[in-house]
Amino acid sequence: MTRPLLELAGISKSYGGLKALDAVSASMRAGEVVGLLGDNGAGKSTLLKVLSGALVPDSGEVRVAGRPVHFRSPRDAEAAGIEMVYQDLALVPTLDAASNMFLGREPVRPGLLGRLGFLDKRRMRQESDRRIAELGASRVPPRREITLLSGGQQQAVAIARATGGDEETILLLDEPTAALGVKQRERIMSLIRALRDKGTLVILITHDLPSCFDLADRLVVMRLGRIVAHVETSQTDMGEVVGWITGARDPLVTMPVKEAQ
Repeated sequence: MTRPLLELAGISKSYGGLKALDAVSASMRAGEVVGLLGDNGAGKSTLLKVLSGALVPDSGEVRVAGRPVHFRSPRDAEAAGIEMVYQDLALVPTLDAASNMFLGREPVRPGLLGRLGFLDKRRMRQESDRRIAELGASRVPPRREITLLSGGQQQAVAIARATGGDEETILLLDEPTAALGVKQRERIMSLIRALRDKGTLVILITHDLPSCFDLADRLVVMRLGRIVAHVETSQTDMGEVVGWITGARDPLVTMPVKEAQ
């Protein structure tokens, strides 16, 4: 039996009289892709900001692998294995791919050179190649500046930096296929599947319903700060999901997560 990797219990967040999150509760397992859906203002981005440590909730509890966690910053979330890749990717355009992948975590050379602050760039390039290859993505030239890479390659760098080879990472993705061409979108979707197969829990915000239905194991639909549907992808269709997003369809009682055998 496998217990949920991530559990949310009564997460609420208000801005004055506006309730951005209203007692949000859900649980998700390692090794699955969860599509987080909803119209603008539904609470999706606020929820991911809470999970990534960028926002502190007013009430409620987050548990990772059964342990309550309390985030005051993104570094707290990273220490618990939660990584966020924003839509703008947060890459430094003047740095190469390897430098971006190790941004803020640069290894230094051994011995005296390391004590003097010299970076181990060879190791950074080799490790970058290894991470990209493990994800099954097309090769990204580690010495090439980010601005010279395709949109799909930039997305691959951001995702590889976030996962770092940890099989129990919880990866939060904000519109990972937006502004990508068809081939690049397919490559990123393949990369996300590879992460799922490694045991990563992937939660993605997307407005691309066809891609989401092709990719996600389960769907969480939000409206006005609440979860209105939590359902296995195979048990619903796009018509139902659009109805939940717009409010034309009655909310579905949140379904419990089935225990893996």
